[in-house]
Amino acid sequence: MADFLYKATTLKGETVEGLMDGKDEESVIQGLHRLGYIPIRITSAQRKGTPFRLSSMWPQRVRMKDLLVFTQELSTLIAAGLPIDRSLNILSTLTENEKLKETSKDVLNRIEGGNSLAEALSQHPRIFSRLYVNMVKAGESGGFLEVILPRLAQYLQSLKEIRDYLISVMIYPLILTIVSGISVAILVTFVIPRFEKIFSDMGQAIPIPTQIMLAISHMVRNYWWAGLGIILLLYLGFRIYTKEEERRFRWDRFKLRWVALGDLIKKVEVARFSRTFGTLLQSGVSILSALNLAKEVSQNRAISRSIAHVHDQLREGKAISRSLEEAGVFPPLAVHMIGVGEETGKLDEMLIKVADTYEESVQNAIKRFVSLLEPLIILIMGIIVGFIVISMLLAIFSINEIPF
Repeated sequence: MADFLYKATTLKGETVEGLMDGKDEESVIQGLHRLGYIPIRITSAQRKGTPFRLSSMWPQRVRMKDLLVFTQELSTLIAAGLPIDRSLNILSTLTENEKLKETSKDVLNRIEGGNSLAEALSQHPRIFSRLYVNMVKAGESGGFLEVILPRLAQYLQSLKEIRDYLISVMIYPLILTIVSGISVAILVTFVIPRFEKIFSDMGQAIPIPTQIMLAISHMVRNYWWAGLGIILLLYLGFRIYTKEEERRFRWDRFKLRWVALGDLIKKVEVARFSRTFGTLLQSGVSILSALNLAKEVSQNRAISRSIAHVHDQLREGKAISRSLEEAGVFPPLAVHMIGVGEETGKLDEMLIKVADTYEESVQNAIKRFVSLLEPLIILIMGIIVGFIVISMLLAIFSINEIPF
């Protein structure tokens, strides 16, 4: 048995919270149901402490985690039979994110003013995407909002899991790169200059590798600002170049041709498109509207134009799989699976399977990439540090040749 903190609501909309013993979260949920409560949030009592966060010193932004929790809790309340206005009123008191709390109150005020939930959410595009709003709109118009919200929460959960996975696997290579970079910077800016003074006082000819190392150290110490300026100019130049739509399209199409990385980008985009498109179709959004929304989710202009081509071809009566095959961007396996979904009348289910397949493929590809990246970083840094050490040792050994 363990202690669990719970937050729940009564059928009248009153919020209650407390501590309950239970074997697991499921047993606590059953206990709350027996008391006539609707559970909203259950957490282990061991995690009740809230650590100090620097983010509390300035206005919070709404992260995907916050939006996911909001959607899950709204889904729970709506499924329990509470009206939308009462559910939002409860959530505005429960959410810990100040920005989302203010947004919930604003959405509630707009609903009380006569707007639908989708219309109220659309007034906050930085928090609720067009996809989010359109799924809610489809649920409201079809009268099955309680079915849409769990699917929307599941969609957000899938995106969050992928993002968390990417962050977790890249943490070690990032730390390794930063630590190695700092080590090299210390050698170049503090250690080598001390040797430079010793060698210059000796008046002895310095070996060529040491001269190269001293020149690099001198350049870094005296012209570091120029290096930063060049990097900044290149970055701004790239942003300006890709700001124009046609140039951005050419750049994104070029990325798809990169060795190994281009294939990975395709898999990521296919997984994102399939999950978005499939979730929208399951939520009752029309196929043409779903394609338009899925196109906006894509972050690659070449992929986005291919989806737009599919949309146009679909209006003319062509099959989705046939149009995707003509676009020549989507992998053959994805096209084949989507075709099977069309033939069997289960396109939405097949799209979700395509998303699962390619998300797993992306995770495996990233895992292999990281397994190669880590020794590559170590090798590169080892070569750099080795060159520095050898150049210094050559200079030290040359001191023995100085006549006394």
